[in-house]
Amino acid sequence: MSPSPEAYWASVPWGAGVARVALDANGLAALDKPEGVLSHPNGPRDLGRSLVRAPYDKEEECFEWALPDGSAARLWLINRLDSATSGLILAATSGPLAREIRAQFQRRRVRKVYQALVFGKPRQNTEDWRDLLDVRKQGGVIRTAAGGRGLPSESRMTLVSTRDGPPRVSLVRLEPHTGRSHQLRVQCAKRGLPIVGDRTYGNFTANREFARAGGGKRMFLHSLETSFDYEFGGRTHAFSARAELPEGFAPAP
Repeated sequence: MSPSPEAYWASVPWGAGVARVALDANGLAALDKPEGVLSHPNGPRDLGRSLVRAPYDKEEECFEWALPDGSAARLWLINRLDSATSGLILAATSGPLAREIRAQFQRRRVRKVYQALVFGKPRQNTEDWRDLLDVRKQGGVIRTAAGGRGLPSESRMTLVSTRDGPPRVSLVRLEPHTGRSHQLRVQCAKRGLPIVGDRTYGNFTANREFARAGGGKRMFLHSLETSFDYEFGGRTHAFSARAELPEGFAPAP
């Protein structure tokens, strides 16, 4: 006998600070992941800092844990964020539902909105960014570079606010139309707007000075909003969710 939705969700062994911010009748959930938490464990040693503190089946792309009656419960992961990025991650209570939502991502029918704190100020209040990005994975590490014969990558940037500093920093709204690994981080860096706290593509000297001045050591990239329609059970469903921006992002006047 399957547990009630209330019992099921109460049984999930959530990672530190993870919160559920939306849930629909089909079992599609939006989770707010804090910075520093892994989307899923890569091995047993990672369980303590994962989105869900439970073993992860990489083939099924789901977490599995035991319910109080000894039966198994599962939660399917739909998308991922870098551990240093905070904000929305989607999950589903069934494999068929997860596959349908993943298909929406592949068809580019999911609207995603991020916000980032960057060093500098964009030249224009709104810009459409189009780049070729070369994504490579070596030794289990992903690295992305602009140029060459890379994959077409598109995003829209909108300036939200700027603090003249020092240092000058800006809060920007980023809407990726493609989903390349590290896309937003590389596109920001390419335009002289490195994301504050980015230890791979950012300005390392500026990061140290920013942290030393009390601005924080995290990478300031946050998945803010998502919305889309999907087909399931013979009907069309609308889904939307928002994970509020953490403290420290908005440039102080």
